[in-house]
Amino acid sequence: MKAHLTRRYMFSASHRLHNDAMSEAENKATYGKCNNPYGHGHNYALEITVSGPVDESSGMVCNLTDLDAFVEREILERFHLQNLNTVPELDQTVPTTENLSASIYDILQRGFTPAHLEKVRIQETMMNSFEYAGTNEIRK
Repeated sequence: MKAHLTRRYMFSASHRLHNDAMSEAENKATYGKCNNPYGHGHNYALEITVSGPVDESSGMVCNLTDLDAFVEREILERFHLQNLNTVPELDQTVPTTENLSASIYDILQRGFTPAHLEKVRIQETMMNSFEYAGTNEIRK
């Protein structure tokens, strides 16, 4: 039997949406108030969905303690209370929540192996949420 598990985590971070290859006018037109030179912050809700066979002895897809410890160490410690423009995973790209979702997915894909990673979902505001489920394409 295969099952899916979704676990939710909270973190806060700031960012400025700005592309150095674009003019100031293009940045303002593209990103609007999110191009504020001083940045702005969000209280993000991160959902991680994993899947796999249900272990007969534990009755679980994966040990929640293991997942929580990995996410705390590899995701929350890395991004919580940070300026996303300055973290190594996003300092060469515009730190949109789309790119943040893909970066978190990549970290989880490389390091958390007890279950299959299905997707990452990040709620940025009440009106905006983003999902990333991997791709075979290379991001630039």
